[in-house]
Amino acid sequence: MSEKEATARIKINKLLEAAGWRFFPDESGPANIRLEPTVAVRAADLDSLGENFERAERGFVDFLLLDARGFPLIVLEAKAEDKNPLVGKEQARKYARSQNCRFVILSNGNLHYFWDLERGNPHVITSFPRPDSVTGYKQVTPNPQRLIDERVDGHYIVLTQRPTYESEAGWKNETERSVYIKANKLRFLRPYQLKAIHQLQVAVRDGKDRFLFEMATGTGKTLTAAAVVKLFLRTGNARRVLFLVDRLELEDQAKKEFAAFLSADFQTVIYKENRDDWRRAEIVVTTVQSLLFNNKYQQLFSPTDFDLVISDEAHRSIGGNARAVFDYFVGYKLGLTATPRDYLRRFDVNSPGTRDPREAERRLLLDTYRTFGCESGEPTFRYSLLDGVKDGYLINPTVVDARTEVTAALLSDEGFLVSFTDETGEDQQEAFKQREFEKRFFSEATNAVFCKAFLEKALRDPISGEIGKSIVFAVSQNHAAKLAQMFNQIADRMFPGKYQSDFAVQVTSSVPDAQQLTINFANNNLLGSGNFIPAYRTSKARVCVTVGMMTTGYDCTDILNLGLFRPIFSPTDFIQIKGRGTRTHDFLDRLFDDALRESVAQPHKTAFKLFDFFANCEFFETEFNYDEVLKLPRPTVTRSDDVVDSGQVAYEGNYEHLGADILSSVREEAIGDEGMKIDRMFFERFGDAVREDPVIAAAVEAGQWDRVIEYVNREVFDKPEEYYSLDKLRKAATVDRRITLREILEKVFGLIPRFKSKDELLEEEFAKFIADHVPELPAAIPAIKHYFKAYVTSGRVRDIIDQRQFTDLATNPVFSTRDFRDVPEPFRALVPEYVKDYVSLNQFAA
Repeated sequence: MSEKEATARIKINKLLEAAGWRFFPDESGPANIRLEPTVAVRAADLDSLGENFERAERGFVDFLLLDARGFPLIVLEAKAEDKNPLVGKEQARKYARSQNCRFVILSNGNLHYFWDLERGNPHVITSFPRPDSVTGYKQVTPNPQRLIDERVDGHYIVLTQRPTYESEAGWKNETERSVYIKANKLRFLRPYQLKAIHQLQVAVRDGKDRFLFEMATGTGKTLTAAAVVKLFLRTGNARRVLFLVDRLELEDQAKKEFAAFLSADFQTVIYKENRDDWRRAEIVVTTVQSLLFNNKYQQLFSPTDFDLVISDEAHRSIGGNARAVFDYFVGYKLGLTATPRDYLRRFDVNSPGTRDPREAERRLLLDTYRTFGCESGEPTFRYSLLDGVKDGYLINPTVVDARTEVTAALLSDEGFLVSFTDETGEDQQEAFKQREFEKRFFSEATNAVFCKAFLEKALRDPISGEIGKSIVFAVSQNHAAKLAQMFNQIADRMFPGKYQSDFAVQVTSSVPDAQQLTINFANNNLLGSGNFIPAYRTSKARVCVTVGMMTTGYDCTDILNLGLFRPIFSPTDFIQIKGRGTRTHDFLDRLFDDALRESVAQPHKTAFKLFDFFANCEFFETEFNYDEVLKLPRPTVTRSDDVVDSGQVAYEGNYEHLGADILSSVREEAIGDEGMKIDRMFFERFGDAVREDPVIAAAVEAGQWDRVIEYVNREVFDKPEEYYSLDKLRKAATVDRRITLREILEKVFGLIPRFKSKDELLEEEFAKFIADHVPELPAAIPAIKHYFKAYVTSGRVRDIIDQRQFTDLATNPVFSTRDFRDVPEPFRALVPEYVKDYVSLNQFAA
C-alpha cells in the first residue's frame, strides 16, 4: 500500500467514525461497516488488514455501509489522495448494483462525492452522511415525471378552504370574484406565479436540479415558494424541505405564511439550536446565520437531511461563506431573489480594476446565478418590477430628487471643502466626499433641512390626512437617533398636541425589542392607533427611522414615503429599499365607519414617494421620471466670535507620556493548557451568572442571539461585582484563537461541547473551499491546503502574496518558495481571493 493510499484511508476512517458509522459493536449498536459483503472487521483482523483496512487476503477492499437491519445501504469507493474520486465511479456503480445499494460515496480522503443512483450525478459533500439520515433519505423514491405531470392551477395554494366553484370561470365577472376572494380571505396563485411553477417543471423535465426565480419585491415569492414546496412534497420528490432566510425577523414571517398556505397537509417549524423537533416536520425554516455559526450545519445535520433547499433572498443568504451551508445539502435547490442582473448593465466587465462600487455586486450576483445553474444570466423564471407595474400588481415610485448645497458639494468630484486651523496654527483644508457622509462628516443644519423637506412634501394618508406611513434610512444608529429627534420636534410644531414624541421612532438593533417595533408598525399599532380618526386603525407613529432592519422581506403595504437620508452604493440594497413601497394597498381595509368609507375619494394606493437626498436614483436608475425636484434652501450659518460653527473640524489630541520609566522587576511563569485556576473559576462563575438570568435564558431558548449579546454587553459586562469582560473570558477559556461571545454563551448553555481549535476551524474552512473549487489534479490538494492555512494564519504570508514580493518566501519559515511552487497556478490567486471574500480572519487570531 502506498503512502498516499494509507493517508487517504486514515482520513476516511475518521470521517466515517465522526458520522456515526462503526467498525466494531459498541453501546450505540452493532458494527455497520463491512469490508466485503460477508466479512465484518474484528479486532483480531487488524494485523492482517493493515492499519488502514487497505487490503484483505482476497485483494483490494472498499467499504460497504449497512443500515440498522444489517442490509447494504451505501458503497464507499475509496481512492488514494492523488486520484480523483470520480475515476472509481463506474466500478462503484457496478458494485452497488450487485449489492442492491442505491447510494455511493466516492472519496480520496480530501474530496468526497455523494451519489444517489436514482437521482442523477454525484454531488460534492464536505462530510459523510449519518446512518439515520441516509435511511430517512432513502424513504423518498424520486419520480421526476410525477413532478412534471402534476397539474398546478390557480387553486393549487389556497389560504383557507377551496371555493365551491370548479374554476375562476364560475364567477359572473371580476368584481364578483374579487368580493368572494376578499370575504373568504382567499389567495390564489397569480398568472405569473403559475408560470414560475410551470417553468420549474420544464427545467426538471430538462434534467436540471437547480432553479432560480427572479421576482420583484412585492410579487409574492413566499407564496410561490409554498407552491413549489407542495409540488415536491405532494409528488413524493421530497420528504423534508429547508427554507433559508437571512434575517431573524423573517423566520416568523415565513413560518406563518407556510402555515397559512400548507398547514392542512404539512408541518412547519422554525429550527432552534437546542431542539430536535425539526426531524418531525416537513418544512424547516431557519436563518442561514444560525446554521453557519460555528459550522453547526456540519455538526448537527447530515448532507441527506433535506431533499429540497430553498434560499430566500438568495443574493444575500448564499453570499460570502453562507453559500457553504446551501451547498452542503444534496438534492434540489431553489433560489429566490428580487435583484435582477440588469442593474449591473453599466459595469465595465473589461475593466476589472475599476473602483465602481458595483464590482462587488457584480461578483455576488454572478456567483448567485452560477450557484443555481444559470451561468448565462437567465434565471429559471423572471418577473421584474416593470412587469408588475404593467400588470397592475406593483407601483413605481415618484422620485423626489432633493439636494442641499452641502450634499451637492459632497456629490461633486472635489467634495465638500472645509478650511480649518490645525493644532500647530497652520491653515489646512480637507475634502469630505459622499462616502464619508455622517461617518466623518455631520451637519446639524443639513439634516434639519432633510427632515423639514421630507415632512412638507410627504404623501398624506387618504383616510386621515396625516403624514403617510414612512420609513427613513439613516447611515448609522447615531444618525438614526438624531433624525428621529428632529422629526419629533418638527412634527410637534406642525401638529400641536397630536404627538408626544411618538411621531418618529428609531428602529435599530440597539433599541430594545426593535423587531417587535417593526411588526407593530406593519400591524398599525406602533405606539397606538387611530390618532386622527378613532374608527380608522393606522399606526400612531408615522415614521420609522432605521439603518437596515426594514429592508429585505419587510412587508408593510401601506407605506407611502421612503427617505434615503444616506448615500447607497449597493444596487441590491437600493432595490430592496425601494421595494418597501411598491406594493398596492386598499386603505379602506382599516376603516370601520361605513359613512366615512363612502366619502373617501381615492382609497387605493396608486403612488409612493422616494425622497432621494444623495442622487442615488440618478446613480442607479436613470430611466425613472423625476416627477418632482426640490430646490432646498441653503443651510443657515451662524457665527459666534467670527467662528463658523457648522464648518469646524475638531481633532482630539492624544495624551503622550514623555517622562522616564523603568522596569522594577521581571518574572516569567509558563501556564499550561489547563490555565490558571482563577481563570477557570472566573469562567465558571460567569456561566452560573448568565444561566441564572431569566432574560438571557429565555432569549437563548428562542435563538435570539442579537438580543442575548446586546443584553450581556449592557447588563453583565464591566459591573462592579465581577467585572466580567470578553477579554477576560477569552483568557479563561484557554483556546488557541479569538473566540466570540456567542461561542462562549453557547458553551455555557451546553449548545456546543467545547471550543474548536484553530486547526479544526481551518480544516472546516478548507473543506468548504475545496468543495467549491475542485482541482484538476487531486494530488495537489495537500499543497493547496498548506497554502490556504498559511495565508489565513500568517499576516506576513498574506503581505508577501498580496504585494507579490515572492522572493521573500525564500526566507519565510511558515510558507516557502518551494511550497508556493507546488500550488497549481490558478489556486495561487484563487486562495487569497476566496479568503478575502469568505473567511473571517478574526476567528483565527490568538
